[in-house]
Amino acid sequence: MTKAEVGNIVEFKGGLQGLVQKVNENSVIVDLTIMDNFRDLDMEERTVVNHKNYTIVDASINV
Repeated sequence: MTKAEVGNIVEFKGGLQGLVQKVNENSVIVDLTIMDNFRDLDMEERTVVNHKNYTIVDASINV
């Protein structure tokens, strides 16, 4: 399993995408505000996703 790094974009839970802000031992914290429809989703700006539950969409962005 490839773990995401800070700055990567990951996809999880049926199409949600987020920008990785922090990498923890078992999870990542992602910023969901990068999605065009974020305001329509009525969600918090950040969420925690287990490493098992996401795929890396774009690894070229590194902060």
